[in-house]
Amino acid sequence: MRNIKRFFWTYLCVLTGLWLVAELMVWSSPTNFFAWRSVLMQYSGVLGIGVMSAAMVLAVRPVVFEPYLGGLDKMYRLHKWLGISGLVISIAHWLLAQGTKWAVGWGWLQRPQRGPRAELLDAPIQQFFLNQRGLAESIGEWAFYAAVLLMVLALVKRFPYRYFFKTHHLLAVAYLALVWHSVVLLKFDYWTGVLGPLMAVLMGAGTVAALMVLLRRVAVGRQVVGEVAAIRRHESLNVVAVDILCKGRWAGHESGQFAFVTLHEDEGPHPYTISSAWTGDGHITFIIKALGDYTRTLSERVHVGDVVKLEGPYGRFTFQGVQKRQIWVGAGIGITPFISRMKALAAQSDGKTIDLFHPTAVYDEHAIGMMARDAEAAGVHLHVLWSQRDGQLNAARLTELVPGWRDADIWFCGPAPFGQSLKKDLGALGLPESRFHQELFQMR
Repeated sequence: MRNIKRFFWTYLCVLTGLWLVAELMVWSSPTNFFAWRSVLMQYSGVLGIGVMSAAMVLAVRPVVFEPYLGGLDKMYRLHKWLGISGLVISIAHWLLAQGTKWAVGWGWLQRPQRGPRAELLDAPIQQFFLNQRGLAESIGEWAFYAAVLLMVLALVKRFPYRYFFKTHHLLAVAYLALVWHSVVLLKFDYWTGVLGPLMAVLMGAGTVAALMVLLRRVAVGRQVVGEVAAIRRHESLNVVAVDILCKGRWAGHESGQFAFVTLHEDEGPHPYTISSAWTGDGHITFIIKALGDYTRTLSERVHVGDVVKLEGPYGRFTFQGVQKRQIWVGAGIGITPFISRMKALAAQSDGKTIDLFHPTAVYDEHAIGMMARDAEAAGVHLHVLWSQRDGQLNAARLTELVPGWRDADIWFCGPAPFGQSLKKDLGALGLPESRFHQELFQMR
């Protein structure tokens, strides 16, 4: 989280700083409301298309940024922040434009008289942009309405995922329209200053990303077709384990990573943590809990022999750290990455002392038995906390059961509020923030 917060605020500050430099180079002190409005329109336009461009680039899942931003789960959180920022900035930009027109129409403001614009015969490119202003304004306004609607739908959790998957890519169309709007209406002098090259790179990269989205070329090099090889249902836990045999070449994965899995084309890809260690035989297992409309019907819809598409692997929840002791907390279905890691450690130990806490509301003897065998084979100390019998896990209990917790890396996967509470309490006891690793497994 720290890395994406730094990037977010640094990015906004860089855009603001370069805009200030560019604006001061052509500064003429605004003398009335309309002059100030023009300045603010340019600033909000630069910020708006800037954050939208970054969000569009992140939408194509560029793994090159994973080491710097903490994994694709963190990148999607940054994508969401950028999207919300773009929404707020765009609304402010629109209000500056439309609100002023309303105020003039209501007689609250007097628009300055303007004469006809002179033809720029010695600057044909600038003249071309001037000729396109009316069209660019109209295109930008309608693209704004479409973008607002699509972004609001993306933020509404009740909007079904299968519809979100089908509609969200239409934002790429709105983005391309807003790029044209920005290119034409951005102050022409900016392009020859310090701001112009950055805006050209951002909008160029965003345009390429938008075309990849529209042409369905996102991460095509990381996709492989597979087949459902086996299905195991655990009714008491409300989960289904799906074994997939890759028919193409899977690049391999580390324990704790996830993949996008398309089991049904009408539903689209869903992210699931990989629960099996990679052995090179093409088999991958996913343990999927019934949490939503789709996953609740999955056990009846998926069958052995079904064709599956995998994309990945992604994520940096890979148990890497310099500390010789690790504490794992896998709450509920959050146990999945730890199962994968235990299977990998059973084949090759990393020499670390590990305690695994598994708080659960449902005690399934068969599942707990398999977990205990995996833990024994991996040399992991397992602590199963059945809430009905053992109560809740908290920082005080964890530190009591693991006296050497101050020298450990903490790896947490489970409900986000639980993780945030545990991180806060352990931090208050002296655990450095950098040693608490939490996956943000929310893709919208």
